[in-house]
Amino acid sequence: MRAWVVEKPSPIASGPLRRADRETPSPGPGELLVRVLACGVCRTDLHVAEGDLPVHLPGVTPGHEIVGEVAAAGTGCLHGPGDRVGVAWLRGTCGACRFCRRGAENLCPSSVYTGWDAHGGYAEYALAVDAYTYALPAELDDVRAAPLLCAGIIGYRALRRSSLPPGGRLGIWGFGGSAHLAAQIAVAEGADVHVFTRSPAARELARDLGASWAGDSFDTGPAPLDSAIIFAPAGELVGAALERLDRGGTCAVAGIHLSDVPSLDYQRHLFQEREVRSVTANTRADGEEFLTLAARLNLAVTTHPYALEDADRALTDLAADRFTGAAVLLR
Repeated sequence: MRAWVVEKPSPIASGPLRRADRETPSPGPGELLVRVLACGVCRTDLHVAEGDLPVHLPGVTPGHEIVGEVAAAGTGCLHGPGDRVGVAWLRGTCGACRFCRRGAENLCPSSVYTGWDAHGGYAEYALAVDAYTYALPAELDDVRAAPLLCAGIIGYRALRRSSLPPGGRLGIWGFGGSAHLAAQIAVAEGADVHVFTRSPAARELARDLGASWAGDSFDTGPAPLDSAIIFAPAGELVGAALERLDRGGTCAVAGIHLSDVPSLDYQRHLFQEREVRSVTANTRADGEEFLTLAARLNLAVTTHPYALEDADRALTDLAADRFTGAAVLLR
């Protein structure tokens, strides 16, 4: 089968991805062999390719927003051949640690991830763990569904972690794949959404999707915020977001990787019960809730299709912010 592999993590311009031919794997007990129909291109894939995330599996095939059809199933699986499934970032947890037992499986110290610990969807086929795949709502076609499997789910968890009050004012920094989905949910739930991004095209998209205001990353904004989410992997935005929070506001940092955060001033950034929270992966319950909500709200998913053969170009374009929304690799 055709696949892309991270030969040696390095800046994307140096070409860390290469094409490879691999033997199509066979599923073991509890595993599915998934024929990849579409795979979203996530900034986490870029972090894996460039080495911002440490190597877990040498020569890994990235990709963890997989929509596919089950080609074969091992013993003990609920899904079977012909079923349409979604394969996301979280690939497995121990199920026995204190985090798993209390419903916080995203914090499991033994958790493993698609496209980092195991080969992902930049390929014709991928192995998935049946218990960690999703049945996809019929209302969501393959291209729209792919970005929902990480960008959407993580955006949803970040929105909940931001503790946005009913009818509250939400600030969003960065407006890519995750942000443009989380913003629509916030608007649908009655929030007043303000978007801070350096991209004029992203500001226009934000307004089209219901944001009441959109400006540059360091603009003051029209009013204090109740909650903030930082999607851009830039540590300097943490202070900017905290300064714009009202008393008791919460800032959620959504990325798996963030550049260093400059020193904060306690009085200006944190006093009056302002909070900073990180977001770590997601639980399967997050994914199920979000996918149901996405289908019910008919979320507008801004996508840019690339052929599987052009995965390296898709990641390069993502790194250079050449599109808004999400890129999707198609078989």
